[in-house]
Amino acid sequence: MTGPGLVEAANRLLDGHGARSGRSGAVALRAALVDLYEFWLHRAAAAAGVGTEGVALAAVGGLGRRELVPFSDVDLVLLHTGRRDLGGLAEAVWYPLWDSGVGVDHSVRTPDEALAVAAEDVRTAVGLLDLRHIAGDGALTARVREAVREQWRRLARRALPELASSARRRWERAGEIAQSAQPDLKHGRGGLRDVGLLDALAAAQLADRPSQEVTEARRLLLDVRTELRRNLRRDRDLLDPSQAEVVADQLGLADRFALARALSGASRAVAYAVDVALRVATRLPGTASRRVPPRTPVDDGVVLHGAEVALARGARPARDASLVLRVAAASATTSAPIAQGTLTALAESSPEPRTPWPAAARDTLTRLLGAGEGLVPAVEALDRAGLWGRLLPEWGAVRDLPPREPVHTWTVDRHLVRTCVEAARLTTTVSRPDLLLLAALLHDIGKGRDTDHSELGARITARVAQRLGLSSRDGALLAAVVRHHLLLPHTATRRDIGERATVRRVVDTLDGDVTLLELLHALTEADARATGPGVWTAWRARLVGELVARCRALMRGEPHAAPERFTPAQRELAADAVRVGAGRARVRTVQGAPTDNAADADPAEVLTTVEFAVPRGASLLAPATGVLALNSMRVLSAVVREHGGGVVGVLTASPVFGGPPDPTLLRDQFARAVAGRLDLRARLAEKERAYAGVAATPRAAVLWFDDEAADDAVVLELRAVARIGLLHRVARALDEHGARVRWAKAAELGGGVVDSFAVSPSRGAPDAAWRARLERAVLEAALAAVPRGG
Repeated sequence: MTGPGLVEAANRLLDGHGARSGRSGAVALRAALVDLYEFWLHRAAAAAGVGTEGVALAAVGGLGRRELVPFSDVDLVLLHTGRRDLGGLAEAVWYPLWDSGVGVDHSVRTPDEALAVAAEDVRTAVGLLDLRHIAGDGALTARVREAVREQWRRLARRALPELASSARRRWERAGEIAQSAQPDLKHGRGGLRDVGLLDALAAAQLADRPSQEVTEARRLLLDVRTELRRNLRRDRDLLDPSQAEVVADQLGLADRFALARALSGASRAVAYAVDVALRVATRLPGTASRRVPPRTPVDDGVVLHGAEVALARGARPARDASLVLRVAAASATTSAPIAQGTLTALAESSPEPRTPWPAAARDTLTRLLGAGEGLVPAVEALDRAGLWGRLLPEWGAVRDLPPREPVHTWTVDRHLVRTCVEAARLTTTVSRPDLLLLAALLHDIGKGRDTDHSELGARITARVAQRLGLSSRDGALLAAVVRHHLLLPHTATRRDIGERATVRRVVDTLDGDVTLLELLHALTEADARATGPGVWTAWRARLVGELVARCRALMRGEPHAAPERFTPAQRELAADAVRVGAGRARVRTVQGAPTDNAADADPAEVLTTVEFAVPRGASLLAPATGVLALNSMRVLSAVVREHGGGVVGVLTASPVFGGPPDPTLLRDQFARAVAGRLDLRARLAEKERAYAGVAATPRAAVLWFDDEAADDAVVLELRAVARIGLLHRVARALDEHGARVRWAKAAELGGGVVDSFAVSPSRGAPDAAWRARLERAVLEAALAAVPRGG
């Protein structure tokens, strides 16, 4: 039978192309699938009697475009000139395909019916543009194809609003390929559906034919889609990270990050081309009023021409290097797009600004970077035209660079632009808003290379500052902001900011420079907000704010305000634990983490502060963290203090999901855990098996930091994969090796964690042998946290 033979032959093709490497294999596979399907359909059509005059079998969709990817439905149209026996003939063509399991989208139409449906339904009209003859009366297919295209040229202008709104709805559902961890290759913004939209606009003569850049993007999207489906052996267009690694290898790319970067560049080229095409199409005669739009001056050599930013008639791009900046700033501040002709003229003749930049050019750059949301499309337009890299040659290293940390939403270049958008809202909080905006633009410019991106970024920034014409002092300050842009968040979330040694280290690192401190404070917030949702939490804002306040006080020479060692309630809790010889716990506060700034408040952020107490000599941190993990609580910080004959621990935690635990249950579990009547190890292992899923590859490292804790303590920092009960296992390992824990901090970064502990030996000094034993035990505990299955 035709159907099963077709499927078997297609499977043999997939097997035969499995060993191919490079992109030529994907192209060859699509061509082979098209030839195979055409052969079988031609034979089936002939057997059914389609070969007579007045009947034709034609393809649309992927087969019509000769872009058939594995496991695609076949879109077919049976054309006829009025025959009445078409029912049986059509079934004779469709049934073998149905029986085989091949998806078939089919219709039976006369030429007049095809045109009538296309006139009423935009999707059908666009689909019929790909009509291609398969079997039967070729003249009939050619006649219908030409009639459909001629009708589309007449009616497409009327369909523009529907085309545009449909695309926007699709983008909202599927997201943007360039900025997605799981891009939708077909429906996502910048995907294959958008390439088809460009084809449709070009067929209607409302836009130019797709550029070479878009053509190359189309092929990459098709190649990735082909290999994804071939590997999965099913119809799927969402590229997840695990499959991306396989597809990258199949296409001859280094890894999934190289593939993500290539897809980002390709999809952004398509998305920008769609934006331009829709904008141009709506301005053509017949789509809007013929009245010549006004030309309103907005800057020297720049006008607002209707709804677009354009060059003034007397502008001379070849002799005005700053004109690009003025055009971009006008676009960003007015939210009006830059006219395509203006971009072309600037790209063809605008020179690079001379070094050092004149003050007026720097001022325009500051105005551009501080424009807010309008900055994003303005930079995208310059970048697509090759102008942004002319202003900032260093941009090429981060363009379309995918983030290595899952917590990041954007590619590195888009993140830098988004950070400027966030920083623009904070310019009134600093004395040098110009340097804040430049730091926002450059803080991750050192990424993408195998070195510390902060150090490399600082060196790059120093060169950029010199080229921009900043003074030596301002250049050094800007480079320092980039060099230390992670200092405040890392210190606040990984160290005890109540310790004078912690605050002193930050102040010394910044050489006591108050301006540098305020710039870092604002950049820290802007950077976090531009990273992704839920990164700049009220908890993080409060920690960073408290650290900055303590640094300011120390810079002013004020005495260090150490946190209160014990509250009366904590002393009472410790005394109670000593009196009864058991563990005690109290949920002190459950709150939505309010701050002075209402914009920081996150109603979904619930913080629970729990006070634990045990008699001296009993373990506190291990049972406390274990009980919180058992109740799906993520520990953020822990401070452990001795008082009299007892030990008090104050832990702040937030729910992984749901609400905080029942206080009565938590108290009971802690008491039983301290007494050894609750097997936390078994309970947490059971929880891991239930929730963790497939085990990840273990990754763990320990770093030591001296002089970052009070007295004789040293800081042990563990970097590992986030796992249920990890902090509990590490705390237990520290207990078993006689380490006293003064405080602990836990910071999650996507799928990883950084757990920091200020530790000291129960006896003696923290020598090399003790550190080696403790490091080995902590690493073993971290690896033991990886699920073993079962």
